[in-house]
Amino acid sequence: MRDPLAEPSDLIRSVSRALRVLESVGRAPKGLTVKQIARRCELTVATTYHLVRTLAYEGYVIRREDGTYIVGLEVADRYRELVTAFRGPPAVGETLRRAALDTGYSHYLGRFVGGQVALTAVAEGHRSPHLEDLVPGFDEGAHATALGKSLLATLTSDQRYRYLREYGMRPFTTATLTTTESFEADLAAGDRRGMQLEMGQFRQGVACAAVLVAPDKDMERRTVLACALPASEMMTSARVVRAKLLTVARGVADGIAADN
Repeated sequence: MRDPLAEPSDLIRSVSRALRVLESVGRAPKGLTVKQIARRCELTVATTYHLVRTLAYEGYVIRREDGTYIVGLEVADRYRELVTAFRGPPAVGETLRRAALDTGYSHYLGRFVGGQVALTAVAEGHRSPHLEDLVPGFDEGAHATALGKSLLATLTSDQRYRYLREYGMRPFTTATLTTTESFEADLAAGDRRGMQLEMGQFRQGVACAAVLVAPDKDMERRTVLACALPASEMMTSARVVRAKLLTVARGVADGIAADN
């Protein structure tokens, strides 16, 4: 949700409207007509028609034979570029892939992007449940994932409070922590064990563990490593998971350092 109070004085409204059109089309996989787009974006049909034609020319939307518009392939190109930028140097991606292959568990990297916890790289393992939401760019549920907890643990308590107040503590499952008091206690327990952990808080039956890879005074440079596995396996293998995560984290840190 955009904050109207934060609108810049030099906002280029045609660009803003074009992005609203693209977002509306993206949320409608079956496609939208120009009139439907105009209604959803609260624009005139004439204005919408000009915006849609421009987006189609640039390849960001595609007009189908029935007159509806869907997202164009240029969006996929931009997403691939985003994934590459998020993942970092090739050595980091290779370390993640090797960890997923060796353990069978899906591994993830995360960091702060624009002040918000975001998942930045994924290597899926065959023993981990598939979590369709966890793709590069995912920026929800920091309070319910070990990756998010590990990053939020690097903030001061006041910074965490402001973060959780702004982004909320949505209950993904009945086990999700939804109060700042319970969340702070959980982070403290994670600090004591040397690994942030969640059991069924984001997805029932799934557990996730995370460790800090790269601490830094600049919050945007802090990186964490996480892995997901069946909750039943975490209950019997937590120490092994932590040891392997720390080993992989050192490899990721070396890859990041070599690129700097």
